[in-house]
Amino acid sequence: MITLLDYGAGNVRSVINALEHLGESVQVVEHGADIAKAEKLVFPGVGNFGAMMQILRDRQLIEPLLTYLKEDRPFFGICVALQALFSSSEEAPDMPGLGFLPGRVKRFAPGLAVPHIGWNGYRAKQPSRMFNGLTGREKLYFVHSYYVECDKEEAILTNTDYGCEFVSSVQQGNMIATQFHPEKSGRVGLKILENFLADNRQAVSPQHCPQVTKLAKRIIACLDVRSNDAGDLVVTKGDQYDVREKGDVRNLGKPVQLAEEYYRQGADEITFLNITAFRDFPLQDMPMIEVLRQTSKNVFVPLTIGGGIRDFTDRNGRHYSALEVASEYFRSGADKISIGSDAVLIVEEVIKTGKTTGMSSIEQIARVYGNQAVVISVDPRRVYVDSPDAVAHPVIETEFPGPGGEKYCWYQCTIKGGREGRDLDAVTLARICEQLGAGEILLNCIDKDGTNSGFDLELIQSVKKAVTIPVIASSGAGSAAHFMEVFTETDAEAALAAGIFHRREVPVDEVKKYLQDKVAIRPI
Repeated sequence: MITLLDYGAGNVRSVINALEHLGESVQVVEHGADIAKAEKLVFPGVGNFGAMMQILRDRQLIEPLLTYLKEDRPFFGICVALQALFSSSEEAPDMPGLGFLPGRVKRFAPGLAVPHIGWNGYRAKQPSRMFNGLTGREKLYFVHSYYVECDKEEAILTNTDYGCEFVSSVQQGNMIATQFHPEKSGRVGLKILENFLADNRQAVSPQHCPQVTKLAKRIIACLDVRSNDAGDLVVTKGDQYDVREKGDVRNLGKPVQLAEEYYRQGADEITFLNITAFRDFPLQDMPMIEVLRQTSKNVFVPLTIGGGIRDFTDRNGRHYSALEVASEYFRSGADKISIGSDAVLIVEEVIKTGKTTGMSSIEQIARVYGNQAVVISVDPRRVYVDSPDAVAHPVIETEFPGPGGEKYCWYQCTIKGGREGRDLDAVTLARICEQLGAGEILLNCIDKDGTNSGFDLELIQSVKKAVTIPVIASSGAGSAAHFMEVFTETDAEAALAAGIFHRREVPVDEVKKYLQDKVAIRPI
């Protein structure tokens, strides 16, 4: 029996699924006495350091947890739970940590894309049973804006590089904690959890120890999900957002099965976009929530869900906040939520009033679950102009002139699945969303969607220059070479595709084989 300390924030469903996948049963902590009785304690920390520590205090779990740790009983902490072991964090200077290990938690320095999102390597500092079956060449999944500086050298298990060398895991006796997420690190992460659960593994060192670790470029498989005319949830794909062919919704497969297939092929993340959710209330869309629950049972890489994450009042007058909607998705297995049309409306209001309220869906979700949990999905299209002064929006000089020979263009944001254009550009949207607390930009392009002609490199680079958060390139991929192009000619951290994967024109593993030894990627 594994005891899991779930303090009520973020996606712990994936940790439970991983443990059950390994044959364990899981009991969730209800009271401090449950910690005292635990045989093995797993603590998945998600979101904000201050919010987590406050909840632990409010639930009177601090003392039972410290007692458990001091008794040197089996403990596995994940992400913010690693940070909680130390005395303080720059994320919440007035909120003390557990102080179990000497050191502090610091924010990554300016100049880096933050959060640090994606698959990075590790450098072993001491032998451990955690390394059984590992070579040292593996990559593990990270998502964090703050990192640990540990003053106790003998407690450092691994280090990782991202602008600086930081502590990516610690080990002291039977206590192990990782900055990376083993439950989201595929087969390698499951192996690490298996090593923790086994009582008979010997301490070993990996054969390989990299001098410098590198953050991999991510390959993301996207599944546009909607109901077809028969009412079944299907994966579909549009041509410039038109998903019908000969009057019927294109049916390219079932969401759960396709997600599992992409996971086996080596996809680094899976994104579900509920493309009819702007009309439907997500908490009444139980089939989509069930898709998440079923997918997270067998897919151990990050899952993002988008569509309809906004404030909503139902026909009975019951009000649901965007935070409540997002919370249900997180509890069902999502790691990140994607906000689309609502982000446009939020930014328009910020521009109109000149201030933020702190109550937008972006701000609320980021405050509770962390910046890394909020992805902004932008659906822009090109608008050509004759000169840079023609509009009040950021304008670029393009290598691809417009229909009238125009040499300049700007990127107009749209809502409602691309059907309604707004007087707002993609660069301004991305910049303000970052200020509101978003942790990542998913950058689509209506003009490129379904064309197989390659990503809009000009759009990607113009937005990337405007923000310091990671950018995911989307729309237009037609070959493995297009992924190579976007990673070498722009600074995008990830690239997403849908149609070429669904139609099996270019499988995920073929893209990775093409990029191998040319671009830093996670091995298949």
